Amino acid sequence: MDMLEPVAELDVRYSDGNAEAIGWAEAREILAAAEVYWLSTVRPDGRPHVTPLLGVWLESALYFCTGPEERKAGNLAGNPHCVLTTGSNALHEGLDLVVEGDAVRLTDDARLRRVADAYAAKYGDDWRFDVRDGAFRHSGGPGTALVFEVAPTTAFGFGKGRYSQTRWRFPR
Repeated sequence: MDMLEPVAELDVRYSDGNAEAIGWAEAREILAAAEVYWLSTVRPDGRPHVTPLLGVWLESALYFCTGPEERKAGNLAGNPHCVLTTGSNALHEGLDLVVEGDAVRLTDDARLRRVADAYAAKYGDDWRFDVRDGAFRHSGGPGTALVFEVAPTTAFGFGKGRYSQTRWRFPR
């Protein structure tokens, strides 16, 4: 259970007449089950950068990892504001989700171990990480992966079938 429950608001301008705001519990389940997320960041020159990645929902936040030399790591070092999206590629069913927040680098080894365990449970042994010196390392392999936490500040859910647009605002 999340510690901070957001306020849900249905935007009737973009929703069917009989639609209702989607509950955060449903959105949270989809965030936890999603296999692929899309991360949007801003390059130093202001251009957008979007990339698919794996991630986990744990303790009221999304977590993802990236190599320290990758474009997304450099973008986040200069501007932590980002958007993570996931959903279905179907037009008439499912729920698409957009999560806005700031990516904060996670360096606490105890919390990193919980995130590493969540990766292994969700994606299997190919995504099992060792934790050392505030970062992930592939078991037996070289290289470091930085881990980022994105606690939502605002999220949007786009229901399909019975079309709806729900906005969740999170307490600060």
